[in-house]
Amino acid sequence: MQHEGAPGAVTDDQDKALERRRLEQETKDERKVWYFLAYFLFGIHFVAFVMIYAVRHAH
Repeated sequence: MQHEGAPGAVTDDQDKALERRRLEQETKDERKVWYFLAYFLFGIHFVAFVMIYAVRHAH
C-alpha cells in the first residue's frame, strides 16, 4: 500500500489527467477509423462506377 507522498503514487489530479489523455487519444483513434471507412467506401464506389462505365462502353 502506497502513501500519498510515496514515490510512484498516483494523485487524483494525475489520475484525471491520464484519463483525459486516454479519452483524447481514443477520440483521435475513432476519428481515424471513420476517415478510413469513408475513404474505403468512396474507393469501392469509384471503382464500381468505373467498371460500370467500362462495361457499358465496351465494343
